[in-house]
Amino acid sequence: MATTRLRTDAYNDYSSTEASPSEESSPGIINSFVPRTRQYERLGDHDSSSTTWFQTFIHLLKGNIGTGLLGLPLAVKNAGIVLGPLSLVVMGIVAVHCMDLLVKCANHICQRHQRPFVDYGDAVMYGMEAAPSPWLRTHSIWGRRTVSFFLILTQLGFCCVYFVFLADNVKQVVEAANGTTNDCSFNATVLLQESMDSRLYILSFLPFLILMVFIRNLRYLSGFSLLANVAMLGSVVMIYQFIGRDIPDPTHLSYAAGWRTYPLFFGTAIFAFEGIGVVLPLENKMKIPHQFPAVLYVGMGFVTILYISMGTLGYLRFGADIRPSITLNLPNCWLYQSVKLLYSLGIFISFALQFYVAAEIIVPSATSRVGERWVLLVDLSVRAALVCITCVLAILIPR
Repeated sequence: MATTRLRTDAYNDYSSTEASPSEESSPGIINSFVPRTRQYERLGDHDSSSTTWFQTFIHLLKGNIGTGLLGLPLAVKNAGIVLGPLSLVVMGIVAVHCMDLLVKCANHICQRHQRPFVDYGDAVMYGMEAAPSPWLRTHSIWGRRTVSFFLILTQLGFCCVYFVFLADNVKQVVEAANGTTNDCSFNATVLLQESMDSRLYILSFLPFLILMVFIRNLRYLSGFSLLANVAMLGSVVMIYQFIGRDIPDPTHLSYAAGWRTYPLFFGTAIFAFEGIGVVLPLENKMKIPHQFPAVLYVGMGFVTILYISMGTLGYLRFGADIRPSITLNLPNCWLYQSVKLLYSLGIFISFALQFYVAAEIIVPSATSRVGERWVLLVDLSVRAALVCITCVLAILIPR
């Protein structure tokens, strides 16, 4: 990687009182989406590890569309049919604004310190070093450590949830197989045939997920991300096809739920907007990083619309009967059972992208302590160990 990340024709020093990142104007198309002061390119970094705008867009969608989407109809129930969608709009705007502000600050720090790139910890550390408070400047390294710790906790937490989601969905399909028919008009309760314990299903996914995280290059992961998006798109289309018809009269639904259940909505919605952890890694890997704001706005706009429509239509269709995951409300036929399998395939591939963020923090600190001949072995060993840890946590807390 080149030693200089950025090249600009003009650069505003945002540390002065005359300019700030929020004061920039925005032109229109993808290559002129950002003003000249933020148009930059990564020098000498045109190797196979760089990603195109399309590959980054695919990763961004994959990083934000996960298990949280299926729980949004229940979240809207906990907020109300009017308050819920309005809250999702506000949360979407805030999430996109924070993501964009994060990238702007990272670009500013790269220019100011002449660094090829910065991660989340770097952004906080250098930001605290420029703070007016002497205490913050002195303890800037702890800002880096704190952010890195919570980022690792968050991303590996997502991975634990993915283990449980995969095991539960595959287990449900297997146990209901004998009662599954081709008739999707009848949705009777199915008597499940008991199979393996869900923790054995979790364990069975372990070797395959270890092999998946051995893919260390985001460029190579983009093909898997595209496959995951296609699989999840197919399952989401089938869900919309079912919930978009025969919607009952919504007048009996609550417009705004009580304050006791609103925190449940907030927690589920925040979990759904799970992509902020992949923003800087994706921007850092772009071949032409000044295209990232356009990718961000288009991608997150699509994600927010998807969240609002899924949550609203799901609650309108099933009302008070909505389950924690909307897939549990679908008829027990092979067409809708395939929804669980397709979505599980997407989540399986998503595991590698969510894991990538935590690995980018932990792996370099481990490989820097060994000789060059041991770097690859240590890298793969640390990745395998981290996946095993998330698997153990999922087995210990399988619900």
